[in-house]
Amino acid sequence: MDLPGDGHVHSEFSWDADEGDLELTCARAVELGVPSVAFTEHVDFTPFRAGFLAGKFPDFVTDGIMHAPELDAQGYLESVQRCRAKYPQLRILTGLEIGQPHLHGPELDNLLAQGTFDRLLGSLHCMLDGTEYAEPWELIPAHPADQVFRSYLREIPAMVNGSDLFEVFAHIDYPIRSWPDDAKPFEPKDFEDELRLALRALADGERALEINTRLPLHPTILGWWPEEGGRRVTFGSDAHLPAALATGLADAATLASSMGFRPDRRPGDPWLF
Repeated sequence: MDLPGDGHVHSEFSWDADEGDLELTCARAVELGVPSVAFTEHVDFTPFRAGFLAGKFPDFVTDGIMHAPELDAQGYLESVQRCRAKYPQLRILTGLEIGQPHLHGPELDNLLAQGTFDRLLGSLHCMLDGTEYAEPWELIPAHPADQVFRSYLREIPAMVNGSDLFEVFAHIDYPIRSWPDDAKPFEPKDFEDELRLALRALADGERALEINTRLPLHPTILGWWPEEGGRRVTFGSDAHLPAALATGLADAATLASSMGFRPDRRPGDPWLF
């Protein structure tokens, strides 16, 4: 099976991708035979607990809180145009990965007015813990992992209802990346009600579901997607450096195909059920 497009990739224009390189990623895509790449650069307006990131990005941290720098939208868009001219055989999509879009409507309106962004991912990276927002990797040591995951899933309908600015929901299993070794192994059926509710909200909101390959999506979750009305999926390696491009995409495409999803006409467009 041919590789699908990689719809979730970061370059040096994402504040946390210190090894990213837009041009080298495009060269890597051509080398691998990836038909399209969407550079979905981080947009994180929500201040959150820095945790271990404080040591890596100290310039962005004040009193233990991470304040991610704003995207250089014009520099990013100009770089994409240069790569489109250099690699005409590769479909290159502009994009954003927006953290908590339902909390930042005015800021996003200002950003989106700066140019054309082809692929808008919505991500739920942070949740409120007391008076501060925190990532799952910061929450789980202090709270039971199952509780954190249920809270995360319950917030997804609120995110869909609160923002129509994103078309794809990224990594629905995001907190599972931080699942502790001493907890009961993750099993989707333990969270079936909450997962189905989140999937139904995404389907009703006409969003696509991303199959993020940083952590392979559990087949059970993908199987529930069309049962809850979902009709579109995208694929994303979540690569933050060129060498990670397309990691796991072949297996993800095989899984999606086995469940009835098929490519649309253009490389990089969502697959349809």
